[in-house]
This record gives sequence, C-alpha cells and structure tokens, in this order.
Amino acid sequence: MRFASSVSILALVAPALVSAVPLRLTRRAASAADTLVLQFADVLEQLETQFYTQALAKFQESDFTTAGFSAAQVPIQQFSTIVTDEKTHATTLEKSLSDLGASPISNCKFDFSSALTDVKTMAATARVVENVGVAAYLGAAHLVDDGTLLTAAASILTVEARHQSILNVLSGSGTAIPNAFDLALSPSEVLAIAGPFISGCDVGVSANPPLTITNTGAVTTGTSLTFKSDAIPSDTSKLSCQMLTGDMSFSVTLPFSQCTVPSGINGPVAIYITNDTQPLLANVVERATVNVVAGPQMAFIDTDPQMLGSLATSGSSSSSSSSSGSSGSASSSSGSSSTAAAAASATSGTSTTTISPADASSLMSSASAQATATGAAAAAAAAPTGNAGAAAAAASQASAVSAAAAQSTVAAAVVQDSTPGGRNSYTGPSPDGHMTVNGFAS
Repeated sequence: MRFASSVSILALVAPALVSAVPLRLTRRAASAADTLVLQFADVLEQLETQFYTQALAKFQESDFTTAGFSAAQVPIQQFSTIVTDEKTHATTLEKSLSDLGASPISNCKFDFSSALTDVKTMAATARVVENVGVAAYLGAAHLVDDGTLLTAAASILTVEARHQSILNVLSGSGTAIPNAFDLALSPSEVLAIAGPFISGCDVGVSANPPLTITNTGAVTTGTSLTFKSDAIPSDTSKLSCQMLTGDMSFSVTLPFSQCTVPSGINGPVAIYITNDTQPLLANVVERATVNVVAGPQMAFIDTDPQMLGSLATSGSSSSSSSSSGSSGSASSSSGSSSTAAAAASATSGTSTTTISPADASSLMSSASAQATATGAAAAAAAAPTGNAGAAAAAASQASAVSAAAAQSTVAAAVVQDSTPGGRNSYTGPSPDGHMTVNGFAS
C-alpha cells in the first residue's frame, strides 16, 4: 500500500482535511497484514466510541457530582472531547480501508452493561479502555508493512496517550504520567481484555483466555490478588502470576497462590497467569506467550497520587483497577462532618486520616479558638485570688497546652508527604507556635 505522492499524511488523520481534500491512494491491494491491522484498530475505535457515547447518554450531571467530581462539567467536557476523537479515528480508518479496496468490520455489538453501573465504575473502566488503546497501537506497530500507514497510526497513538493522561488525572488518585515507557500488547492480549465487551463479529484475531481480578476494594502494594478464569485448572500448584509494566524489562513472577502486589509498581500493570516461571519480556516482539494460561488483565496500582487529581475531585481516592472497574475510595470533603471525623480519628491514636487543606485550615481555626477560650477560662478561674500575675500565667499555660494538643491533632490527621509538592504536608509548629498545612497557616 502506497499513498500517491501528492497526498499529505494530514489527509489521513484530520477529517476536516479529508472532506476538503479526499484521501487518494494508489489503487493497489494492501497487504493482508496492513488490512488486518486497520480493521482491528477500527473495531477498537468503534468500541471506544460506543463506550463513551453510551456513558454520556446514561449519566446526568448529578451522577458525576455524586461520584466525587468537584464539578460535573469537568469530566463531561473531557469525555465529550474523547468521544469526538474516537469517532474521528473510526471514520478515518474506515475511509482508508475503503480506499484500499477493503471493508471495515461493521457487525460488531458492544455490551458495556457491567461497566456502566455507576460513574465511578465507568471512569475506572475508561482508564483501562484508553490504556488498552495505547497498548494496542504500540503492539501492532511491528506488524504494519507500509511506513506511511505506520506514521498515520502513530499519530492516533499519541492522541490515545493524551486521553490516558487525562483519565489518570480524573481518577483523583492516579499519576498523570506514571511511567517513562508504555507497555505494548499483542492483538491476542488486547482481546483478552476488550473481547468480553465485543460480540457478533470476527475480528480475525484469536483472543487469549480472559482473566478477571476478583478482589473487591482498592488494589495496592501488599494486596494479595485473587482471580477467576475458565482457563485456570483446578490444580494451580504449577501456575505463576506475572506482572508487567512498561518500565520493566521483564515481568515480576510469583507463585499463583502468592500473587501479592510488590512495592515499586505504579500505574497500569498487565497481569498474566502462566504455567511456567519464565518471566515475560516487556518487548512485545520478543515476548514468549506460549505458556500464558489466561490474561492479561489490566490493573491500576496507584501508589503515587498527585495533587493535580484533587483539582478534579472533591476528595482524594484510591481506586483499584480491573476492567470491571471495581474501585475503592477514601474521600475527604471540606464539610464539618469530615473535619470532625478527622479530628476524632487523630485523637483516638489508632489511625491516620488524610484530610484536605480546607479541612486542615478548619481544624486549625477551631484549635485557635479553643486555645483562646481555654486561656480565658483559666484566667477567670485564677482571678478571684487577686493575683493578676498568676491569672496571666494560668491563661498562658492553658492556651499553650490546648494549642499543642490541636497541633498534634492536625499532624495526626494529615498524611505527611516528604515529596516536593506532595498532596498533603504538615509543617510546624514554628517557634511562634504556628503551623502550616499545604500553605494554610494557623
């Protein structure tokens, strides 16, 4: 397949230009590999388009605020932009197939009922969908024969990566750019994740057996993972659990019964079940998947949350991450109830609670008022003795004790983060008795 020399590559990737300057291809048969890659990519773009279209049609603004977003228009605007991109990608790929004398696959049906139960589940699934889109384009790059087509596909890949970053931010708990490298997945691996949403069509690629992570709640460092798959045999003694990220040269391999998320993982991770202990290579061209029993399944291990996410959500949250979109969150609001809860938790000495800067400011204001009131009460109690000096000393001591207790409360209620620009940080007390939490001073 070759583009006529007079045709700009922009005509392939920009629909506005396609309509103004129709894409003209040298009339020749495309290679079987190029046709298959285009058809497969188009099905994935159709899937993404349908996912966002159905989600935006189902959920109202109130559903987004209930899910913890600070303002419903923030996620709605981003999801609307993403669906427009996905529609454009699909339309352009389908036109390219037509110009090559090939037909797009148009009889696929997409069922997202398990992912559209609520906004939290939908948003968590969207992260997986976009990450799989990036991995699919990257993983198919070596299969493309035509260099011009490869360049055009890469221009879609970069946009999918931008979508992924936005969704990491919207999660409220993720890292916008978690890794220096992205993970590539083969078409069969992609279908292990996306295949359960697709029916009624033959995409020309055999899928790996799907794998489901059955844990409920947040998945993070130290979580022991449990799985379900029709391909997993009853005897699991010889099976391995393998975790792979884009930053790894090869996977972390663990016994199936001891599949515990190790430290050092942040962001998207592909999880496989294999019948051997040989690590899987990150390089998709060299990855030996003959011993894969099931998977991969994508999970998001959010161990390095960033402040950027708090701009989109009303509280911090930690989400888990299978494609089913299961998630757990611990949000903090600026209301008085959460402030009281944070204080209660801190004074109990049994746990530490993450609070927002607004909550910290409220706690410190209350502490200041309490210190003043305590000092005044102490002075009043000492006044009948007629000793003004004793009254002043009593007031000062009572105020200092109350302030110290309040400082301890705030320090315990805020997760200390030594990372520059960390989400929550506590500084103080300073020599003058003041303290600062994320710039809010007492």
